[in-house]
Amino acid sequence: MSVLTDQDRSVYGELVGKSESIQKVYFLIEQVAPSSASVLITGESGTGKELVARTIHKMSPRHDKPFVAINCSAIPESLMESELFGHEKGAFTGAASRRQGCFEIADTGTLLLDEIGEMPALLQAKLLRVIEERAVRRLGSRKEIEVDVRLLAATNRHPQQAVSEGKLRSDLLYRLNVFGIHLPALHERKEDLPLLAQHLVKQLAEKHGRPARFLSHAALEALQFHSWPGNVRELRNVIERAVIICSGEQVERHHFAPYPIEQRERLRNEDTLSLPVGTPLEEVERQMIMRTLQKTKNNKTRAAELLGISLKTLHNKLNLYRERGLLHDDDDNER
Repeated sequence: MSVLTDQDRSVYGELVGKSESIQKVYFLIEQVAPSSASVLITGESGTGKELVARTIHKMSPRHDKPFVAINCSAIPESLMESELFGHEKGAFTGAASRRQGCFEIADTGTLLLDEIGEMPALLQAKLLRVIEERAVRRLGSRKEIEVDVRLLAATNRHPQQAVSEGKLRSDLLYRLNVFGIHLPALHERKEDLPLLAQHLVKQLAEKHGRPARFLSHAALEALQFHSWPGNVRELRNVIERAVIICSGEQVERHHFAPYPIEQRERLRNEDTLSLPVGTPLEEVERQMIMRTLQKTKNNKTRAAELLGISLKTLHNKLNLYRERGLLHDDDDNER
């Protein structure tokens, strides 16, 4: 895969977007892909960490070799070692035949360890030995098998916090985090949403053989109003359902029902705030926050979600208003 120019960066590998934050991701991928360095990819669930890993692989000298991904949180602890390193026939009850593990299958290629922080501590120690010695030993065997694997890892946890909580070995983190890439949440790159949503409509319509090709203005407006706590994965699910039930070429807002987007859109249409031209922006923000709290009956979690800010940010704003005498305890019953 060739390196894309700035003009081509709306779609990059399997990633879509033009925002500054996603452009930084593209740049980092370009820097690390040609090397053999281990990469730790961080970001919230659903942001597309595996897509980043696949793009790194496709842009690397190993692009024509195997790409293997294993989700460490989806495999029972009793089976994890066998999945990674393989086993010999009779190594344990149920081992009816010899089986290669992920390291052998990915030999000369790339292995992604997704949700690395969920890997049992004992297995992390064995993984560290494999990384250092570049050799695996199947369960039930004394023979070591040399492997040449480019290792990528992903986690939705903050790496250092995972170390502090005892979920991730610090020495393993140092081995994996030779090069780090952080993937922004969808709400942090909302300007990418129209491009991403349209890309998904076309992709999913082709997948399901449906006529949908475009998003109406009202449908796109509804998508932009949502906060997307499930990130790109949530967006994909919403659009996939809409594409399946849409009988025409244009996806409309009602195709998202019964998804909560509809409720959020009605809330926005029913409740408006009118202010005179020239009102200072600080005052506009304050009144919008107070009106939203009034609408949600002072449910701050719900208000922060509707405003598209974190709960911590909302509390900081309210504390600031209280310090300035613009908010009294009677106006702000904690909830």
